[in-house]
Amino acid sequence: MSLGGRENLGVQILSLISEFPMSKIEPTLVAPMAPSRIDFAAVLARHSERDARIAALRPANKERLFDCLTAAGITHVTVSFDGYGDSGQVESIEAYAGDAEVTFPKTQIAYAALTWDDPEVEMRALSLEDVVEQLAYDFLSDTHGGWENNDGAYGEFCFDASARSIHLEFNERFTSSELYTHDF
Repeated sequence: MSLGGRENLGVQILSLISEFPMSKIEPTLVAPMAPSRIDFAAVLARHSERDARIAALRPANKERLFDCLTAAGITHVTVSFDGYGDSGQVESIEAYAGDAEVTFPKTQIAYAALTWDDPEVEMRALSLEDVVEQLAYDFLSDTHGGWENNDGAYGEFCFDASARSIHLEFNERFTSSELYTHDF
């Protein structure tokens, strides 16, 4: 290409530039959001206060449960649970008198609870089996919140009426990978 050809190319470029003039581009991003007016410290304080109030209700709920289990001749109760993929549930609740499995009596007992929309304690009449299930879910939530998410977890509670204690065996699932490298 000769020098004259390059000059001709420059003229063509200048011609294109004048045909499509550049304009000032205005930003398309919206203005930054205003600072939040939510007092997160107050929200967390209310949540902590609510958690403390719920925890304060548990000892009396456990006492009423163990009193009723003992009165019914139930020595222990096992609760099996399983969950993964964002859902989980209690699989079984079994009551025992010694080594023999027994059925739950149709007894109802008072269970103290808080609801999300009311700060007052609500007394509910629940079956013995329902109180066991509710306490199992409560303790799972307290100790392993989100236990049913992703690979999930499974395990078993033992409500020991004679020792008046609740034991949890918790098995968390997780995906693992191992890296191997090779040079050949």
